[in-house]
Amino acid sequence: MRHIISVLVENKFGVLSRISGLFSGRGFNIESLSVGETIDPTVSFMTIVTTGDDQIIEQITKQLNKLIDVIKVIDFMDVEHVEREMVLAKVAPKKEDRAELLRLAEIFRGRIIDSGSTTYTIEVTGDEKKIAAFVELMKSYGIKEFARTGKVAMAREGKKQR
Repeated sequence: MRHIISVLVENKFGVLSRISGLFSGRGFNIESLSVGETIDPTVSFMTIVTTGDDQIIEQITKQLNKLIDVIKVIDFMDVEHVEREMVLAKVAPKKEDRAELLRLAEIFRGRIIDSGSTTYTIEVTGDEKKIAAFVELMKSYGIKEFARTGKVAMAREGKKQR
């Protein structure tokens, strides 16, 4: 089963390496990883997507909690939450397809963030299904470059762990 785990860590040299090493050293795969500073520059927020049964995820969270620079670990499977990811797609549509491409970007609430003589770069944010649907549609327009973030997640207001 797929799990989204948030890890609040001290923003110090080597923390990311120790956490990724914990996963690789135990044979666990990280499907996606997003890391960024919080409002407090001494603290970072990591969102890790991994797969495993309850026993494996329990082992992962216990091991994460043992690391010195880890402040808090939450498995979002136990928490009502919102999650998003972002994609940047540079596409090179034919001249006759440009208007349709712009309409599709609007349907997905995307933004054209760069425009060249033959390409558009589109930014779309949303849940995994929305991003997958957008990418699938863009393939027919000729994706030249593509970048996709990992998930970021946050607990919903006032919702407690189950």
